[in-house]
Amino acid sequence: MHVVVIGAGVVGVTTAWALQKRGHQVTVIERQSGAGQETSRGNAGQRSYGVVYPWASSAMVRKALPWLLEKDGPLKMRLPPSLDTLRFLLATLRYAYAPGTFGLNKRTMLRLGIQSQRCFKELENELTLDFDGDHAGLLHLASTPATLAEYRDTAVLLNEMGIEHQLLSPEEVREVEPGMQGNGPLYGALRYSTDGTGDCHLFSRALAKACADQGVEFRYNTSVRHLLADYRRVHAIELDSADGKQETLAADAVVLSAGCWSPELAKPLGMRLPIYPVKGFSLTAPLVDPSRAPVSTVHDDNFKVVSTRLGDRLRATGFVELADFDRSIPESRLATIRKSVASRFPGAADLSAATAWTGFRPMTPDGPPIIGKGTRDNLFLNTGHGTFGWTLSAGSAELIAQLIDGEQLSMDLDGFRPGRFSE
Repeated sequence: MHVVVIGAGVVGVTTAWALQKRGHQVTVIERQSGAGQETSRGNAGQRSYGVVYPWASSAMVRKALPWLLEKDGPLKMRLPPSLDTLRFLLATLRYAYAPGTFGLNKRTMLRLGIQSQRCFKELENELTLDFDGDHAGLLHLASTPATLAEYRDTAVLLNEMGIEHQLLSPEEVREVEPGMQGNGPLYGALRYSTDGTGDCHLFSRALAKACADQGVEFRYNTSVRHLLADYRRVHAIELDSADGKQETLAADAVVLSAGCWSPELAKPLGMRLPIYPVKGFSLTAPLVDPSRAPVSTVHDDNFKVVSTRLGDRLRATGFVELADFDRSIPESRLATIRKSVASRFPGAADLSAATAWTGFRPMTPDGPPIIGKGTRDNLFLNTGHGTFGWTLSAGSAELIAQLIDGEQLSMDLDGFRPGRFSE
């Protein structure tokens, strides 16, 4: 079967790998010049299988206004907000206060996280990929007693789900992360001891090469104009290349993994995908004293900034900004990220030599990604992973491959179904 995957971010590339392993002929269409060039390029570097959670949370909503008003608050919004932003926020409020929805969605996402962890380990055992990857764990710091109490409540769910974790004292935190010698407040931490790290951009490029070595065709600098379909099936994809040439590519099946650009391709086929481009920022700096750097990934709850060691570099990521597709990088955002690093890992990295990045996480208003069959028999969606695309990519790729091959699914897809936003 010839399967066309639209999008060569980490989700699209892992999907291509899963499909070619099953013997399918795979073509990947990507508007950028290479794999992992958009959302996958500068993300947090964490594969946080035990930390995945829905965006739509009543607790988050209660914190939102104070965060917007705080100078270093992790949530920002362009004023006045656009109609798209307002629609997204209203939908988020509806899901956040729908009885039982948060708990169900969190469990669903955690199950996918557990599956993704297994898939990543299988993939890494099969291939030798150079992407500064590891599975040395993740720390969620507690800067207040109240946060530590929240972690104790979280541990109850983690026990229920069978997710390995430990609650640590401040002394135990520094045993696990001896380089954390800053003066930031610390009352303990929740440790997810088997979670992973890695440079998502390097991984996407390395896996794309492995795919190409197995016969997957990558069509870079190529945009999708339309999906050509009748009422039952998608028959072909109309393409535009960078040199202005147009082409029609036939397909037996199509997987839409275009992140924030998925809605415009799905809309003509009667699918409403309310994916919003939630903006984030990162700094990637060379290490100057590895002994003072994080061993793995550390989430600083004080600034809501994640610091991760990626080989001889430190990646620090933060902020949720609602500004549509604005790619500007305000200095104030980078200053907050630097404050967080200095408060936890002073002297670890040369932040003056850091490379800044901003990108758009494809967020659904309820939180879970969109995984399943679309409005045509041979159209499949694997998109809308929000801040957890790197984490969930391997697991969701396996599910899509199982769905295309008509196999029994390894987990229920009800919480991810594409049509849930029209109900």
